Amino acid sequence: MRLFLCEKPSQARDIAKVLGARGKGDGCLVGAGITVSWCIGHLLETAPPDAYDPRYKQWSLEHLPIVPEQWRMQVKPKTASQFKAVKRLLGQASEVVIATDADREGEMIARELLDHCRYRGPIQRLWLSALDEASIRKALAALRPGEATFSLYHCALGRARADWLIGMNLSRLFTLLGRRSGYQGVLPVGRVQTPTLRLVVDRDRSIAAFEPVPWWGIDVRLNAAGQASNEPPFVAQWQAPKAACDDEGRCLQQPLAVAAAEKMAKAHSARVITVRTERVKESAPLPFDLGTLQLLCSKKLGLGAQETLDIAQALYETYKAITYPRSDCGYLPLSQHGEAAAILAALKRADDSLVPLFAHLNPSLRSRAWNDAKVSAHHGIIPTAASLNLDRLPAKHKAVYGLIRARYLAQFLPDHAYDRTRVTFDCAGETLQAVGKQVLEPGWKRALPEALSQLPGREPPQPLPPLAADDACPVREVQLKNNWTQPPKPFTEGDLISAMKNVARLVEDPKLKQKLKETTGIGTEATRAGIIQGLLDRGYLHKVGKALNASAAGCSLVDAVPRAITDPGTTAIWEQALDMVQSGEMTLDDFLARQSAWMGKLVERCRGLNVVIAGQAPAPTWRKKRKTGGKRGTSSGKAVKRPASLRRKAE
Repeated sequence: MRLFLCEKPSQARDIAKVLGARGKGDGCLVGAGITVSWCIGHLLETAPPDAYDPRYKQWSLEHLPIVPEQWRMQVKPKTASQFKAVKRLLGQASEVVIATDADREGEMIARELLDHCRYRGPIQRLWLSALDEASIRKALAALRPGEATFSLYHCALGRARADWLIGMNLSRLFTLLGRRSGYQGVLPVGRVQTPTLRLVVDRDRSIAAFEPVPWWGIDVRLNAAGQASNEPPFVAQWQAPKAACDDEGRCLQQPLAVAAAEKMAKAHSARVITVRTERVKESAPLPFDLGTLQLLCSKKLGLGAQETLDIAQALYETYKAITYPRSDCGYLPLSQHGEAAAILAALKRADDSLVPLFAHLNPSLRSRAWNDAKVSAHHGIIPTAASLNLDRLPAKHKAVYGLIRARYLAQFLPDHAYDRTRVTFDCAGETLQAVGKQVLEPGWKRALPEALSQLPGREPPQPLPPLAADDACPVREVQLKNNWTQPPKPFTEGDLISAMKNVARLVEDPKLKQKLKETTGIGTEATRAGIIQGLLDRGYLHKVGKALNASAAGCSLVDAVPRAITDPGTTAIWEQALDMVQSGEMTLDDFLARQSAWMGKLVERCRGLNVVIAGQAPAPTWRKKRKTGGKRGTSSGKAVKRPASLRRKAE
């Protein structure tokens, strides 16, 4: 009997339907010589400390560190009946096809069962990127040998055991140390969770410590030479001397700005010095990986990271509308381009509103997204060719699907092309610069209306009239603007996902930063949303609108735990070691030996720490101040007031 072992019942039903296994059995579906069974996530779990020694039921510093000599797995009570069914089927199977999700976790869900039940027969791997019928048939025709994906199991097993070592030992350690100071709660410490919390704590404290600095800018409204005064002017910005500016080119010297504004206000015209125009072409953005999808859904739709993942998973499993969503890659294999015509035809059938856009699509076009060299275990998230009734989709699902679909359609449109013109002027001895943009070809932005929208607080690109060197452009208005530097923004869930992915940007140590440039960051595409949700559920993070803030307990925990635990760089180095396990450069035993040795040293070093969990979560003491003065914040040369919070601080 050939046994297909799936990750969840819905997945098993989809595969069984294609295989013709329609008979119902005990925890399985049955066909001619074929049985399809399923897990319900992990049917096994790593045994707790007291399974190794009953004395570990009592939390004590003397017991730490706890490092199993032989790791044990135990059956999860809630799904014990399904485990029994799978165990019985494994005893009868002449061959097993692993049909769990095509990732590390999916590999572990199946392999841990095969090990625990002592299955020793042949193994093949079904590697699925989508659950529509065409994709399943294609994958069934290209089964992989079991050994091709075995290293994924060891990588996932190393991750799970490292999490157990850190979670069980450090959570006990810091909970016991906290009790010495009167804190009665449990202080969970995690390999990824705690560095993620640190990211938010650091951001909150940067906001709280921020002291705004005033800066000045000047907008000069000009007409082109010979242009009627009633025609709309264009805007040029004052270019302050570098010595008076900060790193971002903002003038910090009010007297200098006031004097320049007064001079230019008396000038009749500004003389064109140079005109430079360059043709710019922008390639379409890649199809989504999960992290990028979560980031955009947070910004555009206000969805949390876990909510976005849940919706994407439903679009994949329930509606068969998209490919595997837990991808860390936005590129597509060259072979997938052969399916483009069928997918595009299905999208057009499903939505009549796309008909005008299809007049511009070129199905034979191959964007930079199709690149075998950059495809990882999974490719970018794209629509499938499955028939879809958009009216069946809930509103949020439809919105997320729309974003995924738009990114895919963009791959079959030309580059977005425009002319960018920079013009410099001399006005009463001061330098001005105007920047204009003239769109020549909307290109892929036809598919992404949100890409054409302007970011809040930014002026839209202006078209410039024809200008030539030595033209005299009449001055219509001079506006002196007083502004304040802005504090860092609080993390949203999407921002935090992005920070976890790109943690190298936040690491200060230059050697470590270099090592981390190619890393996948901390956590995985599949786990980051759960990590954030766990911090919210435990009360270490609070959500106010879209913003995430650390709680008092979260701040205290980050302060109490050694920096090696909270440093995202440490966790990212572990991720690299796990990648080495997956590639075969390091054995699982070596990885765990290093983790255990490091854990033991850390426990010994921290036994005498004084852990105090108290205080209030830091909150920003300053918010953006309403501009003062006349129209658009125009200053008449008077001193600009400091925000009230700073005045109180100075007093």
